[in-house]
Amino acid sequence: MSNFDSVATVKKGTYWQPFTANRLLQANSPPRTLVAAKGAYYENVEGQKLFDTLSGLWCTPLGHAHPLIAEAVKKQVDTLDFAPSFQMTHNNALSLAQRIADMAPEGMNHVFFANSGSESVDTALKVALGYHRIKGAGNRFRMIGRERGYHGVGFGGMSVGGILSNRKMFAPCMMPGVDHLRHTYAPEHMAFTRGQPTWGADYAEDLERLVALHDASTIAAVIVEPVQGSTGVIVPPLGYLQRLREICTKHGILLIFDEVISGFGRMGAPFAAQRFGVTPDIITFAKAVTNGIVPMGGVIVTDEIYKTFMTGPQNAIEFCHGYTYSGHPLAAAVGHVVLDVMESEGLFERVAALEPVLEDAAHSLADVPQVADIRNIGLTAAIELKPAQEGVGVRGLAVFEEALKQGQLLRVTGDIISFGPPFIATENELKNMMQTVRKVIETVG
Repeated sequence: MSNFDSVATVKKGTYWQPFTANRLLQANSPPRTLVAAKGAYYENVEGQKLFDTLSGLWCTPLGHAHPLIAEAVKKQVDTLDFAPSFQMTHNNALSLAQRIADMAPEGMNHVFFANSGSESVDTALKVALGYHRIKGAGNRFRMIGRERGYHGVGFGGMSVGGILSNRKMFAPCMMPGVDHLRHTYAPEHMAFTRGQPTWGADYAEDLERLVALHDASTIAAVIVEPVQGSTGVIVPPLGYLQRLREICTKHGILLIFDEVISGFGRMGAPFAAQRFGVTPDIITFAKAVTNGIVPMGGVIVTDEIYKTFMTGPQNAIEFCHGYTYSGHPLAAAVGHVVLDVMESEGLFERVAALEPVLEDAAHSLADVPQVADIRNIGLTAAIELKPAQEGVGVRGLAVFEEALKQGQLLRVTGDIISFGPPFIATENELKNMMQTVRKVIETVG
């Protein structure tokens, strides 16, 4: 389209952008059109380089334009561009499932592929319901999420999620029988904590409150992010996840870890479950499994759950669920390359080595007057700003726009800046990232 005008198209709203203030963008925002990406940097339409502070949307830990991934994409398209997953399969899907199962916590040996985090969560919820029904406990229908949780935008994930702005418009169509644990963030006890807070493990006891309210015999599963990412990197208190596991086991409730953000190395281990030493019954994953190149997600389940489904007549479909693109050949091929690179370049170990660098760099901003809190775990961090007098989110938006001018693409939600830089980032890049953020905040005021 040689005569295409991107600015005019933005102003007309032809492309209705997701999770975007579209009218603001059309009215007066600076150019936000990206045209290229390589390594840890994007390039916008004006030729300016932007440091990718959040690995795309938590999904490109290897950076951009990795030559091995590009090669694998072309080879796979030339060989097997699509294969149906219903009744048929292909070697890349089989072998990738095996590799993921080998990386998962012990006893979690079965992988069901989806295409996104949202689909992975809805799949996990259906697995939990089906499991109890097959076990003769169809009365277990309730799902327990957590306040401030983000589990995608399907009706299931939205229902167990706990972010108000994602829920209020669609309240009439929420899943029935859903309740929420209290979130674990208490700034009066946790502000400026490095790593896991030592206070707050007893927040897990809130599940006992919900058990007393609803009766355990009605509860199918509890779903939580080990580290709450989209709401601004809320780190679990020491002992919290362990206690949640104990209570779920005690009452026969399945525990689901939503690892769409934390899976595949972000915590310095294959999954956050291993970082925190807690094995759930189901893990959801997406994003980093293909470095964001091709959409892919999935769930990993225990041997017990899988074997429970493998009953009834042999010609029966045990789980009536799936997607046209489950285990897509292109996604599976890319997934293999991503895991190859992570292994060959020791990126899990690199994350562990970079964690204290990011921690020190982030907490160096503690003296900035506009900063209300700083928190971190693994290769993630968040800087929470004090709201401006004009209202919540005003300072955050100004910081986002000023950062674009100073060569950084930030992820700002309200007044919280979240960081999840690529695993390939250097120590100097992480330090410079935070020094630039300091300048941006001081410029905005």
